[in-house]
Amino acid sequence: MSSFLYFCQKTVFSILLIMKNIAIFASGSGTNAQAIADHFSGGSEANIACILSNKENAYVLERAKRLTIPAYTFTREEFYGSDRILKILEGHRIDFVVLAGFLWLVPENLITAYPRAIVNIHPALLPKYGGKGMYGGKVHEAVIANGEKESGITIHYVNQHYDEGTTIFQARCEVKPGDTPATLANRIHELEHKHYPEVIRQLIQKTTSGK
Repeated sequence: MSSFLYFCQKTVFSILLIMKNIAIFASGSGTNAQAIADHFSGGSEANIACILSNKENAYVLERAKRLTIPAYTFTREEFYGSDRILKILEGHRIDFVVLAGFLWLVPENLITAYPRAIVNIHPALLPKYGGKGMYGGKVHEAVIANGEKESGITIHYVNQHYDEGTTIFQARCEVKPGDTPATLANRIHELEHKHYPEVIRQLIQKTTSGK
């Protein structure tokens, strides 16, 4: 074997050892899943290994198809009453789980299998406007109805309770006079797409470096 070929093989092997496999869970359109996949496309830090959804008609599945990313759907019974999802993640050698508009509470078996390796993004400044039933337009409606002057996003670790995991990052934006849930949502989406992929990258770097 030539020294050049040996160097190439060693380099590829080193990259594979460093690269982290990410699973994305989403329930809807998947704009954040798209932003994350675009961010890591062609890089050596992370690979979007699979996308999972609890809705068979979720548009995120079409995005996964276009991105040639393996995709899976599952029922509530499978999610909470079996190890099917855990086996899928293990089969893809998943290191990191990202919730991107996923509406169900994560079960104990996944939290145990991935300690401090499951993150979520919430479209408000937690601890305000979090908890069961607070998602998407419902959050923005509440923010506007209560006369808040600002809103934003919160990226946090996932635990056994809705939106109560340790906060990792927050970004803020103004709630403008005359805002509707739709106009505020547009501003929130800009923050999500800008910051979520980068925060994930930073978390992966910390994991890789052992810090």
